[in-house]
Amino acid sequence: MTFRNGQKVEIYQKSADESWESYMDEFVGLHGIITDPDAVKNDPDALVEVSLDEKGTHRFPQDCLRILED
Repeated sequence: MTFRNGQKVEIYQKSADESWESYMDEFVGLHGIITDPDAVKNDPDALVEVSLDEKGTHRFPQDCLRILED
């Protein structure tokens, strides 16, 4: 899946990636906007920066993100 800057996403599940931290569990179910898709690398293992509604900006593994339709 390719993420683009400005896309709306949901943190829909915990990630299996080793970069997932336990504090991130509270973000499951929240929506946000991609602010840095790391498209330069185009690496499926790269973290994606997401600005979450009222929770700040965080970097997430890609397997926990789902693109939302407008």
